[in-house]
Amino acid sequence: MANLKELRSRITSVSSTMQITSAMKMVSAAKLNKAQQAITAMRPYADKLTELLQSLSASLEGDNSSTFAEQREENKILIVAIASNRGLAGAFNNNIVKAVRELYENQYQGKQVDFVTIGKKVNDVVSKTHTVIANKSQLFDDLTFANVAAIAEELMQLFTDGSYDKIVVVYNKFKNAATQDVTTEQFLPIVPVENATATNVDYIFEPTKEEIVEQLIPKSLKTQLYKAIRDSFASEHGARMTAMHKATDNATELRDALKLSYNKARQAAITNEILEIVGGAEALNS
Repeated sequence: MANLKELRSRITSVSSTMQITSAMKMVSAAKLNKAQQAITAMRPYADKLTELLQSLSASLEGDNSSTFAEQREENKILIVAIASNRGLAGAFNNNIVKAVRELYENQYQGKQVDFVTIGKKVNDVVSKTHTVIANKSQLFDDLTFANVAAIAEELMQLFTDGSYDKIVVVYNKFKNAATQDVTTEQFLPIVPVENATATNVDYIFEPTKEEIVEQLIPKSLKTQLYKAIRDSFASEHGARMTAMHKATDNATELRDALKLSYNKARQAAITNEILEIVGGAEALNS
């Protein structure tokens, strides 16, 4: 009977866990729907704005190119690592940690590499081995364009004042609920586009190209960072929903297996009791 009591306890525990993971899955699914709509609506605008900016920058003369497009010797690197404040999202956070480690070891070994972290999970790991100049994990408490724009302005200032020669962003790009692609994008300096001047279309610019580029660059960079964070935000909920779905399925299988073991043990106990009663009756008759 002690074995039966233990099995009943485990069945109750697994059932409770299954209810929790199922609830978390539904919450993540609701949040994912909203986050997916936001990033899907934003991507075309962000991509077109970046394309326009890069094309205009490439068409300018070298002496008139923006400070944000200045190519320098890469001695001081700043990596913006975007993850999550919470766990229970499968390999979502670990993939970012792994990506920034590989980036450092394969490309920036021996150089000054510092970090800006957005997400407590990546900050907890990276801060143990590297310098984190800013932890912006509180951003997820109020994820708005204005708050992201403030961070983008700080990054632009760090580049223009020469604190860093290159700034890259590492994040999970949302593909679907089950798939997130770890992506590394160069934030600054602006990446020039090859054959950007191949078009023969003659445009009239008002004001000048230079003024348009200088106005578009800050807006484009802010939008680029906001898109990356939004991508990561949607990816987090997709990863958590998938993880909780798998956890619920595993808990269901375990509960069913435990119930089967419980029923077998209970049946064996009842059979033993019947045999004892029959044996006792036969002993009395004899």
